[in-house]
Amino acid sequence: MKKISIILKSSLLFGVLFTSSCDSRLEILPEQSLSDSQAFVSGANAQASLLGVYSQGQLLEVFGSGPQIIEDYQADNTEFVGSFPTLQDINNYITTSPNATVQGYWQVQYRVINAANAVIDNVPGIVDPKLTPELAKQYVAEAKFLRAIVYLSLVNSFAQPFQVQAGASPGVPLVLKSFTGTIEFPARATVAQVHEQIKKDLTEALVDLPAQYSVATQTRARATKGAAAGYLSRLHLLRGEYQEAATFANQVITSSLYAPATNYSFYGATPTSEHVFALVNSATDNGRTGSGGWASYHRPAAKGGRGDCAYSSSLTTAFLTEPTDKRYTDLSDVVSAADGATRRMTTKFQDAATNTDLAPLMRVSEIYLTRAEALAELNGINTESLTLVNTIRTRAGLPAWTTTTFATKAAFIAGILDQRRKELCFEGHRRMDLLRKGLPLRTTGPTAALAAFGAPKTVLPIPQREIDLNPSLTQNTGY
Repeated sequence: MKKISIILKSSLLFGVLFTSSCDSRLEILPEQSLSDSQAFVSGANAQASLLGVYSQGQLLEVFGSGPQIIEDYQADNTEFVGSFPTLQDINNYITTSPNATVQGYWQVQYRVINAANAVIDNVPGIVDPKLTPELAKQYVAEAKFLRAIVYLSLVNSFAQPFQVQAGASPGVPLVLKSFTGTIEFPARATVAQVHEQIKKDLTEALVDLPAQYSVATQTRARATKGAAAGYLSRLHLLRGEYQEAATFANQVITSSLYAPATNYSFYGATPTSEHVFALVNSATDNGRTGSGGWASYHRPAAKGGRGDCAYSSSLTTAFLTEPTDKRYTDLSDVVSAADGATRRMTTKFQDAATNTDLAPLMRVSEIYLTRAEALAELNGINTESLTLVNTIRTRAGLPAWTTTTFATKAAFIAGILDQRRKELCFEGHRRMDLLRKGLPLRTTGPTAALAAFGAPKTVLPIPQREIDLNPSLTQNTGY
């Protein structure tokens, strides 16, 4: 008899229920056995449940580096030289639907969504004088924000970009209610439908989220109005909706809470004004699972890591067009990689021993480049876009662009995309930046033909375990 795996309702600490053999016996961890009536009886319980959603977001399979690393090495920034067969297969565009790494990403991200659903569904019904209506709305808004950004991660990984069939291609299932005891088998919504739900969650959250928190670190590490606006800007850019992308980006840029750092010391464990949204890790609270974390992939064995993700020759060539770029000279080194070869690797993430590096999910520099690109798409070569990009280039020690640097609008936009590549490399943006422009993920090497825009294995397979369990699910083409 086949094994089953179903998503269970979230309780105080969230919950997914795994497995069964022939007798379909369900195994439930103690914290997963709490009913909603126990988990949502007070404001304190509500807050604990919400913080549990953030905690799940730290995991390797969510925002703890796993999906983000794939976004770079499945494109042309990183050469994966590690020994994980499941990752090698993805890197080489030969993965199959039983891939265990892919299964983990899918399963754990839906666990986070289910935990967020429980907060959204149950917090409004709590009767507790200490849980004011305003605070209850804030908790729900935070959960909607978290649900939205996890869905954005899922649909980016498991579905073709919006530019394929204008969003009509299969996306991922939308699960918007916490588990009530009835097992359902949701089909895949379209990419456009998933995007609409993300937009709805972020738009509604924006109303009830605070601009900042009384604790400075929480302003960077919890959902805020700025973070919601930033993710709306990112979503609209992915869809090619440039006016909306520019408008939401401007809400972040004009806020006094965010500003580009003057140097690159913001990489590390402490959030700064550079960070619009980051997950904060510590030596005792991080997403490492034995498979690694941000620094574990990017730092060599001599520094406590694995040395799996080296600069690609394509990224090196791009940087060497301006070899004094501090993002190259100051944020990388040459080390012995996992394959024993001497290779260049990023130094953005340093702590491979205790994994305290922030998960830099959104930086204000991204927002500057988003608005610059959107305005360039709308208006061609323009002063504001130049000013925004030059803020980033000046920090990198590069000369400012002028109105005569580029001869055409197309060349200007290509230049901005190149700056995005260099500024955001190894932070999980490159693959979608190429796909949203209809560009191939790689143009050279033995896998170039497999990396064409719209090619089947430029997206991950729906895990075979989920296909076997859910008769409503359809597989991606090519798997």
